[in-house]
Amino acid sequence: MTNNGSRVQAVVFDWAGTTVDYGCHAPLAVFIDVFARRGVEVAPAEVRRFMGLPKQEHLRALLRSDSVTRQWLERFDSEPDAHDLDELYADFEPMLLGVLPDFTEPIPGVVGLVGRLRAKGMRIGSCTGYSEEMMDVVAPRAAERGFEPDVVVTPDYVPAGRPAPFMCYENAIRLGVYPLDTMVKVGDTVADIKEGRNAGAWSVGVILGGNEIGFTRQETLSLPAEVLDAKAAQVEERFFQAGAHYVIRSIDRFEEVLESIDRRLAAGDHAVACGFGRSV
Repeated sequence: MTNNGSRVQAVVFDWAGTTVDYGCHAPLAVFIDVFARRGVEVAPAEVRRFMGLPKQEHLRALLRSDSVTRQWLERFDSEPDAHDLDELYADFEPMLLGVLPDFTEPIPGVVGLVGRLRAKGMRIGSCTGYSEEMMDVVAPRAAERGFEPDVVVTPDYVPAGRPAPFMCYENAIRLGVYPLDTMVKVGDTVADIKEGRNAGAWSVGVILGGNEIGFTRQETLSLPAEVLDAKAAQVEERFFQAGAHYVIRSIDRFEEVLESIDRRLAAGDHAVACGFGRSV
């Protein structure tokens, strides 16, 4: 792709909670279950706190949390170690692979958005906390339903997953895009936001349908407006604290963000030099 520093050339989307699996529910239950089988209780909020990390790193973070470490010590008379992590992941991976086919439906608005972006000449990248084997389940089923990015990058291909910038760099290489502030990273977790910022890309957080708010689509449609607004405001604040350039209520507001970024690029702004953030 031509080096054009005055407009956005590519958009890199996260998967679960951003483009598929409304509410990011596929991994949630599996994380809870894999610990429950060992007599350790993990709250959904604690699991969601680390969502977006590579799954093994997510398990490691949970093992290091005060609540899990305390319960583990009480139950096994020792703190969790690397061997425990390996055993947890050995159970976790096949459990998640078993449920993933049921969580590949694109989030409403995503397929149409990607079509419009491509019509404008943009390249569509993607990255994820899922492994390559997990994406071998998710990506083909999502493609059957209309969502098929040009590039899929998993943590397997890079030195480290989120919040490190390497998956964004790999997207840039495969898409042929530079400079990095002509790329926009879109995600639904704090780890996504930090990944985009660390890469020098524009970083956009999406609330509805995402992990941080955690509601199913039916809950989103049926909750009283004041409840939804209060929860969305909390998520927005977390995203801005993590460094988001923009926070959008839902994915169908993304094109407004692109127009704003194009104007800022044309005016000489750069993602790395811009603080956070604007709400759309």
